Amino acid sequence: MSNNRPTGQQTLPNMPTHPTQTDRDAAPVAPAPRAGANVVPIRREALKVACSSCNLRELCLPVGLSDGEMQRLDTLVESRRSLRRGESLYTFGEVFKSLYAVRTGFFKTRVAAADGRDQVTGFQMTGELLGFDGIGTERHTCDAVALEDSQVCVIPFAQLEALSRQFGELQRQLHKVMSREIVRDHGVMLLLGSMRAEERLAAFLLNLTQRLQARGFSGSSLVLRMTREEIGSYLGLKLETVSRAFSKFQDEGVLEVKQRQLRVLNEDALRQLVSGTVC
Repeated sequence: MSNNRPTGQQTLPNMPTHPTQTDRDAAPVAPAPRAGANVVPIRREALKVACSSCNLRELCLPVGLSDGEMQRLDTLVESRRSLRRGESLYTFGEVFKSLYAVRTGFFKTRVAAADGRDQVTGFQMTGELLGFDGIGTERHTCDAVALEDSQVCVIPFAQLEALSRQFGELQRQLHKVMSREIVRDHGVMLLLGSMRAEERLAAFLLNLTQRLQARGFSGSSLVLRMTREEIGSYLGLKLETVSRAFSKFQDEGVLEVKQRQLRVLNEDALRQLVSGTVC
């Protein structure tokens, strides 16, 4: 990675699945991806099922489009791309072409700090969108890296933008998703600017469990896909500080910690630490 990238803070934070028989039988409809990408074409029937736990449902399923409009919208999501753990979905400086809906898996976004270290700017999970950082300059301003084997739906932005101008409800849903990213940015600024170490970690864990629960996963038992060092980078804390905070929560009966496996024993205690801050 280059050492002269801009610094910045962007967003707050599953099991991989195998392609279905419907996926395997579908005929290719998308242009060839860049070398090394593993792409699975999508049929309309499979798309509706795939988006039932994805932010993409906010762009299609609830907006009340007619069958004809729905067919046009479905053509946007022409392919899925599979990534191995540690593989980059896109990198800093890469030309922006598409948004990516995380179908399965977990990602981190990062930029390079002035001293050459990687600064984690966000964690994205199943059902969330990646790629908004590239809209303004038409080039990506960070790296997006898979934290586990993952799969994304590729949404060409130019086509999405053109279609949203025709369908007002689709445009409103797209704006809602973008607005949520801005609100999350504000949450990060508050997190880093006014909270002690334990409060930062509590807010992070509450945010993570809430997002998992909204997607049908357990809100109390989870496996951290990121390392403690990555959590520390995101929260502006040293690795030792993060480890001490986890140990303190365990000693006080707030969490049960077994390496990356966590169980929240006292959610109210975490909320009290955050002191009513919305996360």
